[in-house]
Amino acid sequence: MAPHYEERHSVVKTRRQQEDQRRMAFRRAIEDRCEQRQLLAEIGDGPGEPALNYWQAAPATPRRNAQPAR
Repeated sequence: MAPHYEERHSVVKTRRQQEDQRRMAFRRAIEDRCEQRQLLAEIGDGPGEPALNYWQAAPATPRRNAQPAR
């Protein structure tokens, strides 16, 4: 019975190691994505905060240049 138990234990151990590797890879991917989003937000290119919005890009036209309505 000892060899059968050791073989089963080895299979379980291998499966747990594979699950841990997948879990760690997933966690690293999440951390990398969070770091990337944070860096992009810091330089102003992130999805939540555009680097240049409409009001900064559009030049303001002075009212004195506008033609009055007749």
